Amino acid sequence: MDVLETSKLVDEELYSRQLYVLDMPAMQRIREAKVLLSGLQGLGAEVAKNLVLMGVGSLTLHDPHPTCWSDLAAQFFLSEQDLETSRAEASRELVAKLNKGVQVSVHTGDITEELLLGFQVVVLTTSKLEEQLKVGTLCHELGICFLVADTRGLVGQLFCDFGEDFTVQDPTEAEPLTAAIQHISQGSPGILTLRKETDDHYFCDGDLVTFSGIEGMVELNGCDPRPIRVQEDGTLEIGNTATFSRYLRGGAVTEVKRPKTVSHKPLAVALLQPRIVAQSPQEVHRAQCLHQAFRALHQFQHLHGRLPKPWDPVDAEMVVGLARSLEPLKGTKGEPLDEALVKTVALSSAGGLSPMAATMGAVAAQEVLKAISRKFMPLDQWLYFDALDCLPEDGEPLPKPEDCAPRGCRYDGQIAVFGAGFQEKLSWQHYLLVGAGAIGCELLKSFALVGLGAGPSGGVTVADMDHVEHSNLSRQFLFTTQDIGRLKAEVAAEATHRLNSDLQVTPLTMLLDPTTEHIFGDNFFSRVDGVAAALDSFQARKYVAARCTHYLKPLLEAGTQGTMGHASVFMPHVTEAYRAPTSTLASEETTYPVCTLRYFPSRVEHTVLTLLQEVLGILRERPQTWQDCVLWALGHWQLCFCYSIMQLLNHFPPDKVLEDGTLFWSGPKQCPQPLEFDANQDTHLLYVLAAANLYAQMHGLPGSRDQTALRGLLKLLPLPCRQWGLRTAQHPFRLLGPEQLKKLQEVLEVWSGSPPLKPLKFEKDNDSNFHMDFVAAAASLRAQNYGILPANRSQRIVGKIIPAIATTTAAVAGLVGLELYKVVGRPRPLSAFRHCFLHLAENRFNRWVPFAPAIQKFHHLTWTCWDRLKVPAGQPERTLKLLLAHLQVSPVPPCLQAWPNLAWLAADLSFTRNNLG
Repeated sequence: MDVLETSKLVDEELYSRQLYVLDMPAMQRIREAKVLLSGLQGLGAEVAKNLVLMGVGSLTLHDPHPTCWSDLAAQFFLSEQDLETSRAEASRELVAKLNKGVQVSVHTGDITEELLLGFQVVVLTTSKLEEQLKVGTLCHELGICFLVADTRGLVGQLFCDFGEDFTVQDPTEAEPLTAAIQHISQGSPGILTLRKETDDHYFCDGDLVTFSGIEGMVELNGCDPRPIRVQEDGTLEIGNTATFSRYLRGGAVTEVKRPKTVSHKPLAVALLQPRIVAQSPQEVHRAQCLHQAFRALHQFQHLHGRLPKPWDPVDAEMVVGLARSLEPLKGTKGEPLDEALVKTVALSSAGGLSPMAATMGAVAAQEVLKAISRKFMPLDQWLYFDALDCLPEDGEPLPKPEDCAPRGCRYDGQIAVFGAGFQEKLSWQHYLLVGAGAIGCELLKSFALVGLGAGPSGGVTVADMDHVEHSNLSRQFLFTTQDIGRLKAEVAAEATHRLNSDLQVTPLTMLLDPTTEHIFGDNFFSRVDGVAAALDSFQARKYVAARCTHYLKPLLEAGTQGTMGHASVFMPHVTEAYRAPTSTLASEETTYPVCTLRYFPSRVEHTVLTLLQEVLGILRERPQTWQDCVLWALGHWQLCFCYSIMQLLNHFPPDKVLEDGTLFWSGPKQCPQPLEFDANQDTHLLYVLAAANLYAQMHGLPGSRDQTALRGLLKLLPLPCRQWGLRTAQHPFRLLGPEQLKKLQEVLEVWSGSPPLKPLKFEKDNDSNFHMDFVAAAASLRAQNYGILPANRSQRIVGKIIPAIATTTAAVAGLVGLELYKVVGRPRPLSAFRHCFLHLAENRFNRWVPFAPAIQKFHHLTWTCWDRLKVPAGQPERTLKLLLAHLQVSPVPPCLQAWPNLAWLAADLSFTRNNLG
């Protein structure tokens, strides 16, 4: 069964953001996959949630162990009512509710060879080493992809074995490079010159490329992939073209991605010869010590039948001794074991933490998807992640064993790491969460599990004005199909309260912007201990960050784009304030200015139509039937992609020469060709289908989704003549302001004596309303006019759609949760905090210490962005004019000219040029 046939099984609206990351073939493989997940503590729950949200075909849960109090600190499918019940049985119903398209079942017996034969991927979480070795050996022999994931306190471990001959069909997330061709020479080798575009094209020696849309040297169009060689001047050697036709014009060169094969060793071998994912030699050595610490913990558990007691120095020293006695790892350079590190791991290993489970569960789920879809490079083979920086720094008192002992409460797993005193401090907090989308839902889950604001005087306020939509459900797991159309903030508040009935969540259904400062003002922020931002706009982030700087509140913020994500922390007087990132994540805010939407396009971005606020159809005669709408849409197709191009070529024929002797159709201007309508071509049909439905909606007529019937109707309809198209379909979609639209409707009412036309609001998040279908088809057809390779990102460009998947979302929320521990705890130095960046497709995981706030100076005064101006008694006054001159604010803003001196501004002045302006 090919992808075109089976793609109907994929709910494209539900997985729309995910499809921009994984594409349809990969998504189809995911929909057909069968996964066995053993272990349903916090880490296993995270893996299950991510896999089900992302649409894996079937998931079998295995965990016969009874639920205990310590599970509830990280396992959000369980509650107090599930104590003593099998974790898998207690979790199944809620796991299945996340996605009705996924089959969720429970296996209650042992894991046997016969059982394993029914799965493509097997995942073990928080399992004993003996079971890992047994199951791992069987999976390796049977050709089944095998993963081990575990967390012990603030340290996580992940192992992947995809076999000794695993082929990755699409190794990278990046789209294939494509570039417009300026010229190709005949010769051996032929030399290809790229058009001078604003963007650089980074082709590399050895890349494979193919060609399309070339006039003249047509032998290259659709040829088998050819290797290239990049010359110093940027031209490309493309092989022998001596016998080919002479190049005339146009065309594009496109990179062809090559599959890669990886080889993994079984766990029994990799245990002593670990290949570890790390960014530096120091990280490799630290990971090797963590590897030995996990082995020692397994041995301790085997000897004593339990884990080390929380912060018990005797148990910790026993673990260190076991690690010291282990067989050395092969291939290492004899670096000494970091015994202090091993001891710290042992002291805090009894705990289970929601942020750690979220982070490691997300990475593990992404590796499962790699195994299934064969998209993106898998880990090679071990990954270790630790957040031991959440613990007290050297010289500070460590938690006491008695403070970390079990209490028989839902926070026991967290108390085992941080102590009961810290847990109480968490419960006092009152936090503001801005945004209840994908990351916001994950953060609310984390707040509920860690007990943030769950005390009598604490709480969480969530602000979001959006409504739940179908496409949200593949990432925003607090929402269900029954919630579609409801306000996100209200639904999220209710769902969070169900996760932890002690946590009061207050929903506010409004934006944080200058228009709501009467609500989010002094009184509101005086009751807030910190802010978490889960926003998809840098403009909104910058505003919220400015509020945090003004009110001296900690800010935790995160964002994602596809498999990339970041998490950041901004602490008053400790770190720098928020600045818009300059990394590739900033592309989520990239817009395409009007000048990019060119009449003579040379790239796919130039072909996108602008359907912005109001869309309205104008006809001399209003349609009465669906056939009238189809006829209009067909005429509009002819006008846009045939007649208008013919008219353009009449004025500027292909051989048009300018006064300076150069061809008009040269450089970035590619000569277009009119298209001939063909109802059998999917893009042609989609355009007419979408345009006719939009037109019918405007006139209050019923539409149709029946493509077969539409094809039949189009074969009976004559193609509109050129004069009809220019007269009747001219300017069918106009961009009108509200006042213009109102006046136009009034005119039409009088003119036609009919009900007013219905304006259509452009909505990118509803994949069933034909808006994005129309945009995609129109952009693709315009690209065909100009010989440009179409791309599915046309929809992303118009809708400013950010590719998104559940795994990255969960990972960055987990990283935010780890920084929350530091923000809420005792005052920390700069060295304790971490900014984070991850790229799951490329196995990149970076954490670094933020910058300190920049210090400003003026005479005897020094300050940072977090300070308020105070003029010490006895100091000579510094005039405002001198201060503004120092800050290069010229001329002095009129609103400040009346202030005679700095003392007048001492109450509250932010020392930045922007604030002063």
